[in-house]
Amino acid sequence: MKILFVYPEFPDTFWSFKHALKFVKKKAGAPPLGLLTVAAMLPSEWKKRLVDLNVTNLTNENLAWADYVFISAMVVQRESARTIIERCKKVGVKVVAGGPLFTMEYEQFPDVDHFVLNEAEETLAPFLLDFERGQARRIYSSTEFPDIHQTPIPLWELANFKNYDTIPVQFSRGCPFNCDFCNVTSLLGHRPRTKTSAQIIAELDSLYALGWRKSIFFVDDNFIGNKKQIKSEVLPALIEWRKGKNGMSFNTEASINLADDPELLKLMVEAGFNTVFVGIETPNEDSLTECSKSQNKGRDLVESVKQLQRAGLQVQGGFIVGFDNDSPSIFQQQIDFIQKSGIVTAMVGLLQAPMGTRLYERMQKEGRLVHEFSGDNVDGSTNIIPRMGIQKLREGYREILSQIYAPKLYYERVRTFLHEYQPPKVRIQLEPQYILALWRSIYQLGIRGVERIQYWRLFFWTLFRRPRLFPLAITFAIYGFHFRQVIELHVD
Repeated sequence: MKILFVYPEFPDTFWSFKHALKFVKKKAGAPPLGLLTVAAMLPSEWKKRLVDLNVTNLTNENLAWADYVFISAMVVQRESARTIIERCKKVGVKVVAGGPLFTMEYEQFPDVDHFVLNEAEETLAPFLLDFERGQARRIYSSTEFPDIHQTPIPLWELANFKNYDTIPVQFSRGCPFNCDFCNVTSLLGHRPRTKTSAQIIAELDSLYALGWRKSIFFVDDNFIGNKKQIKSEVLPALIEWRKGKNGMSFNTEASINLADDPELLKLMVEAGFNTVFVGIETPNEDSLTECSKSQNKGRDLVESVKQLQRAGLQVQGGFIVGFDNDSPSIFQQQIDFIQKSGIVTAMVGLLQAPMGTRLYERMQKEGRLVHEFSGDNVDGSTNIIPRMGIQKLREGYREILSQIYAPKLYYERVRTFLHEYQPPKVRIQLEPQYILALWRSIYQLGIRGVERIQYWRLFFWTLFRRPRLFPLAITFAIYGFHFRQVIELHVD
């Protein structure tokens, strides 16, 4: 049996980093963790290939080789997924589909032959059993949340690491919180299910053996969902594993209550974590109450962010406008908060209601759903009718983006962060591509760019005031270039 794994293309989005990756000659952020994990769960004697449309094209020769195409996608990859399925249908190659997009919207894809939905640890084995008997059903789904202690190491060998800037691994699934706009709990449950520390070390060993020395992204929706296990087992194991090794810095996602635990913070930084994405959402307490974001309430959010920065973690932030409790003043409040906090990478989106969330159910009851959920956090779209009025909401949203990613405010925010940040001591291999990225940034941003004055101010300020942070400052300058390209698509 010959299986072709096809990963759909991401559009030009905030998190694609397409424009930034060109500076380091990379084609995509990360290989498809889900597909590579499923590949490791299929019979070892089957032949397998990967085509990631973010790094290469799907050719007729690829499809002619395959007996089956396995496809997995997120909602934001919907259009690319449709194109892939149409091509398979035309040439008569059967399609097996899974992942978040198809779990939520499988009815929208009539040309898919088999759906293996929810988590593969629960639904793939029954499919394979029926498949071997020649009796495979069209849909395999489950309401169970499986134990992931038996989840295998992804079949990394299918991916060409040279195309990617980071590698994803997963420690846990699920989140203990109950934010009403988030579909993590409907897809993966409230109780965080975890791998063992031995599993994580085995995955890292496999990557290290393959020569990977750069960034690792723990894709957990809330890495600290099970604090006890993280503190007592996983982080100590990572600290021990890192001894004598170069590179391999870590980043992840976590809730803001990470700032309340100095011991946990210290262990994470010692283990090699240097970046964390936090769902800030809004400085409006009434809106936090509205969406059940209890972990963010009753605290000085700016100070919590700065605690993480002082400990050695860059904070990337998610922000939302369009809550029922938002007034027109929220737009300036968000700008002020982002600038004051020094959150350089600030993802701001309109409130959307993914299928399966409590927000979706509420909007449906109130007759306020208007069209399908786009899955793109910064495309300026929403599938709900906002209380504020859509025109006023979009005008305010465009004002936020045009302000926070304008060179003046963006570079001011970078310096605010660099003032606060205490970098961890991690030995990173300096590769030629990063030297070339510096020269490309000088040409693209310092000579040709609209931000050249701000670029050179940051360049020399960092070089003389905080020289250890110079590579990071240049990285942020490059990120700013990417963000402006993406924002211009939606602001104009």
